[in-house]
Amino acid sequence: MSSLAYISTRGTAMRLGFEDVLLAGLARDGGLYVPEAWPRLTQDEIASFAGLPFPEVAVSIIDRFTGGSISRDDLGRMAREAYATFGHAAVTPLVQLDQDTFVLELFHGPTLAFKDVAMQLLARLMDHVLEKRGQHVTIVGATSGDTGGAAIEAFRGSKRCDVVILFPDGRVSDVQRRMMTTPTEDNVHAIAIDGTFDDCQALVKAMFNDHAFRDCVHLAGVNSINWARIVAQVTYYFVAATALGAPHRSIAFSVPTGNFGDIFAGDVARRMGLPIADLVIASNENDILPRTVETGIYEMRDVVATSSPSMDIQISSNFERYLFEASGRDDGFVRGVMGSLAQSRRFEVGAEVAQRLRGDFSAGAVSEKQVAETIRKVKAESAYVMDPHTACGYAAAATARRDGHGTPRVILSTAHPAKFPDALEQITGERPPLPARLGNLMSDPERFERLPNDLAAVEAFVETRARAVREAS
Repeated sequence: MSSLAYISTRGTAMRLGFEDVLLAGLARDGGLYVPEAWPRLTQDEIASFAGLPFPEVAVSIIDRFTGGSISRDDLGRMAREAYATFGHAAVTPLVQLDQDTFVLELFHGPTLAFKDVAMQLLARLMDHVLEKRGQHVTIVGATSGDTGGAAIEAFRGSKRCDVVILFPDGRVSDVQRRMMTTPTEDNVHAIAIDGTFDDCQALVKAMFNDHAFRDCVHLAGVNSINWARIVAQVTYYFVAATALGAPHRSIAFSVPTGNFGDIFAGDVARRMGLPIADLVIASNENDILPRTVETGIYEMRDVVATSSPSMDIQISSNFERYLFEASGRDDGFVRGVMGSLAQSRRFEVGAEVAQRLRGDFSAGAVSEKQVAETIRKVKAESAYVMDPHTACGYAAAATARRDGHGTPRVILSTAHPAKFPDALEQITGERPPLPARLGNLMSDPERFERLPNDLAAVEAFVETRARAVREAS
């Protein structure tokens, strides 16, 4: 075990080192892993990131969480390889819209979504560890749109990992679906589930909690429940903030979020010492997180289909990590509220955690009408076309409480507008083109399975395709 250990938010799983957390994903007690202590950076260390290539900053951040289990040389090689797949030399460039407002473009990876930033590195980290151990794993994930394509792209052809991605049938865009269904490698599989994203995610969690099945197929996870996903995303908060003058000035970020992973990465950056004036939770009409910030009550409702499907979510898995921290790392509290959620679809965070939540985050829910108005407004004023998720971030930032005049506001742009051509055409009258490197995406043949929302059917499918099962037999 490495010198830096990880603990579960629910308190009863074994402490693990970084490599085991990387492969485990979800803890065996159903909780999520967090480091026992948060590394802190000095102001000088943060300032030194300004102007460095993205892979160098990534290595400096991630190395603090590995406990020395992966050498800096190996980390550096993997980071350079991962970010060489991006279509922009800066990896995550900033675009200025007005005096104080910037867009952080996170969509220059192979599948045009922010998930690529973490997933391209995660695939290399997992292959590295599995090669060292001589093992295979079976990756099972759920997607509301972007995670699945990013995972299949990152792991296609992997010698050590088989990948099965569940997506809600008919509830992702054509571009998102085709990024999952057109790869031809034998180790990647896409399943259309008759249900919502929350149904898909519930199936994945059920597979992780079926310990006999989990051990049989050597189950691993790449959803944002995987700690390595979060820590890789921390990098771009430091890159953007130091480009705009941090640590000598504070920066505000507005984050389109459904599963709470991307914004929790910002919270981690803040815990590490990055001066963040505000973190804005930007939601669409599925407003469970803004309602929780306002009322202190997390209460599920039916999922509404919107033009920003990656946020059409009612179960924000990474919120559990925040609740663990906000409650003073009270795993009993976490077990209690998660049990209440499973039983009654709601829980109350209590007065103390509610006060902390409102102190740590602003929040805004954005209607479909506001999304369309925002996209048209920004295009007219700045000749910049943003996707509906980014528009949620922009609109929510406009109503944020704690920016302060002159504080740079960074809107995280989580997807390329070409991933949502129908929505953009309806709003702007123009259909955004895919980058030339994806010219065949809409004509390549598709390959996927349709399955019911049934755990036994999905587990049977996974078992027949997992090399880890054959390896054990």
